[in-house]
Amino acid sequence: MGRTMGRSAQDTRRALLTAAGDAIRTKGVHASLDDVAHQAGVSKGGLIYHFASKDELILELARDLLTAFRTDLTNHLDPTDTTPGRLTRAYLRTLLTPTEDETAARESIALITQLMTIPAVADLARREADIIKAELDEDGLPPDVLTLVISAADGISSAPLWGATADSAEHHELIRRLAQITRRPHLWQDLDWAQP
Repeated sequence: MGRTMGRSAQDTRRALLTAAGDAIRTKGVHASLDDVAHQAGVSKGGLIYHFASKDELILELARDLLTAFRTDLTNHLDPTDTTPGRLTRAYLRTLLTPTEDETAARESIALITQLMTIPAVADLARREADIIKAELDEDGLPPDVLTLVISAADGISSAPLWGATADSAEHHELIRRLAQITRRPHLWQDLDWAQP
């Protein structure tokens, strides 16, 4: 019931989440369960066996994306780095390490943009963002340095959406400089911002 021949329940759930992402990217958040089921190669009943409603499916897709980000963040922690700013540098690497597939990066950003129009998803993402922010706040960097580096990483990470490449010499140099700021925040703080 609800399983495609030769596919485990876990594989079917994964196929449904992938299909939901594809359907939302192409048809928007109003993509139907029929669209998702067709894309995944299951019946609508098979989809409902795994996800009782479209809302449940969309929330699970959002949770899956947030979990993937958290996993990437953990994987980008340098086990040899024990100095202040360690998590912030992992955050930089997570967001700014060039991807081999820039089309996939644009599609991921587009999907997240679509999902964030749904209030329940926006609330879920905000709660996760608050958790990560609290962890970053405890990373040992001065607040102004942390704000600069995180804001720059967040902004730069959207560049593929606008067709910019994330694999240029300038991009790599910027990542290096942002990481350097986290290692020597006193230099940043000593700048005289009153002078234009």
